[in-house]
Amino acid sequence: MAQSHDAPLATPLADRHAARGARMVEFGGWLMPLQYTGILEEHRAVRTRAGVFDLSHMGELFVEGPDAAAALAHALTSDPAGLAVGRAHYSMICFPEGGILDDLIIYRLGDERFMVVANASNAGAVSDALTERLEGYRVILDDRSLATGLVALQGPRSAGVLAPLTDIALDELRYYAIADGNVAGVPALVARTGYTGEDGFEVFVDVAAAGTVWDAIFDAGAGAGVVPVGLGARDTLRLEAGMPLYGNELGRDTTPFEAGLGRVVKLDKPGDFVGRAALEKAHAEGPRKKLVGLVVRGRGIARHGYEVFAGDRRTGTVTSGTLSPTLGEPIAMAYVTPSDAEPGTIVSVGIRDQRVPAQVVPLPFYRRPV
Repeated sequence: MAQSHDAPLATPLADRHAARGARMVEFGGWLMPLQYTGILEEHRAVRTRAGVFDLSHMGELFVEGPDAAAALAHALTSDPAGLAVGRAHYSMICFPEGGILDDLIIYRLGDERFMVVANASNAGAVSDALTERLEGYRVILDDRSLATGLVALQGPRSAGVLAPLTDIALDELRYYAIADGNVAGVPALVARTGYTGEDGFEVFVDVAAAGTVWDAIFDAGAGAGVVPVGLGARDTLRLEAGMPLYGNELGRDTTPFEAGLGRVVKLDKPGDFVGRAALEKAHAEGPRKKLVGLVVRGRGIARHGYEVFAGDRRTGTVTSGTLSPTLGEPIAMAYVTPSDAEPGTIVSVGIRDQRVPAQVVPLPFYRRPV
């Protein structure tokens, strides 16, 4: 597992990042590109053209066997048994006490075969939890995190760039669907999923083939303005799209209901699942805090960890914040007391030695044009 290594792991595309002058940082146990030409430029490329991301640090766990659907329904908050083959859904794995261990995407690859994609920093913990929770079920858990390369192509021009490289009919691939085929001549799973708020694709390949796919996308996208994108712009893109980040919006001290993601908790599914009793109680009692969007109406940017006030009363904490490249104003996500969570509410954020006004707004901040 990535977490067991003292030194950060290198993805199979490390040499490509170096060749493009990427600034590298450690993230989730991996050495990853933070930016290439600059966060602002990379962000705007994804919103207007297309960008390529190295996501080979993510965890890929395959669950296969006659009891695969039932076993995952026991382990997770969602009900993977309801997925059609070739479809995916957003899910969570929770602690028995109801807090979030990780947020996941579950892909159904066959009647008895699923792929669970976990965040890099949690891949080992998710693998360990699944190993424990799947015990007694007729399933095999195959952790292929270190054997899988993942390249994402995101932005309005992504389908046009990827289509000539694959035998998968992309126009027939719906959002949150996955198909098996070839990309750049190598076997691949292609999913219409992403973490940017734009249309796009995630391409799962054998780790040895990641460079082939990466290079082919840039060759095919040369005339479309495709650029490589690092973690910096990935964060500003997901924040504009109102997508949570584990360790910021999600964690052990937060339930899915508090994060505004109660839809992934299927309390009506048959059988027991880990965390059910705690989540039923949390649902019945209502949230202790609520995740909201904030637009800062004064000078300054609300950063992770800054305090939020309603009058003189501390109401919560900022979880993520930036100057939105698309909207041109400071935005943030924060947890606040439920009574202060109504859109339009004026609060203030402690920025340096001042309290700067901010307005509660609905999430997401940005939706791509239809």
